[in-house]
Amino acid sequence: MESVPNPSVSASSSADDVSDVHVGTRNRVARSILANGPSTAVDLGKRLKMTPAGVRRHLDALLAENLVEARQQRTYGQRGRGRPAKVFALTDRGRGVFYQAYDQLAVDALKFLADSAGSVAVEAFARKRVAELADRFRERMESVPAEERPALLAKLLTEDGYAAGLRETGNAPAAGEQLCQHHCPVAHVAEQFPQLCEAETEVFAELLGTHVQRLATIAHGDGVCTTFIPMTVSATGTSKSTEVSGRVPL
Repeated sequence: MESVPNPSVSASSSADDVSDVHVGTRNRVARSILANGPSTAVDLGKRLKMTPAGVRRHLDALLAENLVEARQQRTYGQRGRGRPAKVFALTDRGRGVFYQAYDQLAVDALKFLADSAGSVAVEAFARKRVAELADRFRERMESVPAEERPALLAKLLTEDGYAAGLRETGNAPAAGEQLCQHHCPVAHVAEQFPQLCEAETEVFAELLGTHVQRLATIAHGDGVCTTFIPMTVSATGTSKSTEVSGRVPL
């Protein structure tokens, strides 16, 4: 991602009036949200070693350019006094700025592949692409019990830049966990070639050793790629769920 265009420069001519230092810092703020998912100003300040006032100044600029949006932070369980903190997430426009230069090339290449060799070739390409990810994850996934694999998969995906988290959802017998990916590097390409999402879902099922269901995708216009994983039943007959540290709210 070293050559990713600067969101402030790409999205607005008003960036010409901003100093290089401010533009560079604003880009770091946007990249941090991209990599870690929706974040509070406090979270961003800690990660970037900035004061809250400094972070909010750059967030205000990104909000004005419609590159990020503010949401109310969801809370689970009992909440303390006061308003919940706001979290800031990249908009579709914000995500597009990071990848627009590469997306068109990828779309053109896949269109050529589809026209010259048919949709079967596109499906084969999609499976080969995610098979490489599966090969890198498989040994670590197989080293842990089945009930720990969803949490490990979320961790491995986060290390790979997908900003993934895990949350418990539903009640027995339909209880399970949702694997939430707040970033997808091929979202705009997958809008036209859903085979990429389908192949990824198949690999998740293979790695987890269970059927999974894709509930939402960024490519389809949803804010988060969400995959439902049925709850694993332990040997004692009780359902077990795990949470990933650094889980990001929906």
